[in-house]
Parts: sequence; C-alpha cells; structure tokens
Amino acid sequence: QVQLVESGGGLVQAGDSLRLSCAASGRTFSSYAMGWFRQPPGKEREFVAAINWDGGSTDYADSVKGRFTISRDNAKNTVYLQMNSLKPEDTAGYYCAAKRRSPWYAGRDGDAYDYWGQGTQVTVSS
Repeated sequence: QVQLVESGGGLVQAGDSLRLSCAASGRTFSSYAMGWFRQPPGKEREFVAAINWDGGSTDYADSVKGRFTISRDNAKNTVYLQMNSLKPEDTAGYYCAAKRRSPWYAGRDGDAYDYWGQGTQVTVSS
C-alpha cells in the first residue's frame, strides 16, 4: 500500500511557474513508476507526465512538453512536477499516481496506475 500526498498547487498568472510535489509513504517508493495526471474543469482526466522507477525514462503529453519537467528523489520518496510558462489551459486538479506493474516503463495509461493522491488545484489566470 502506498499513500500519496500532493502539494504546491495554487493560483498564478499566465507565464508563472509552480512546482508540485508528491510525497509517498512506505519504503518501496523506488519500486514504482510515477505519473502526474490532471483533470480540467468539466473534462476527463488526462495524462501529463510520467517517470520510471529510477528516473532514467520520462514521458510527457505534447501539451506540456518543453514546459513541464518531472523528476523524482527516491531518497525522499518524492516526485516533482516543475511547471514553467503556465497557461490558462493548464488550470486543473493535478494528481500523482504510482504504478506497481512494469515500473521500468513510464506509462501514460491512467488505468495502469494502482495508487492515487487526493490532488492539488492549479489555477492559471490570464
């Protein structure tokens, strides 16, 4: 069992930056691939970024590529999402998730993730 707690969301202006953090409980954090997903108001959940168990492989949605960076610190049981050049369309609830199966693969499929956090809200004003 893994418990995930996100933090770092807030209200910012377009062009600003935010760094989200996701702290995981347990001693097996390095056994999981981690992902960030978001759900804009009135829309379906969508993939944002993922990182494999050792940080050697990452993947990004086209909409955030070049602006967002996912990273992890296995010693601190934490995964991060650095978000730069934020746009109003980035407004969403952001959720981190942990994937137990195939942790060497940074997957995009939310259904493959086993544990989810409660989310943190990011609002970008124009």
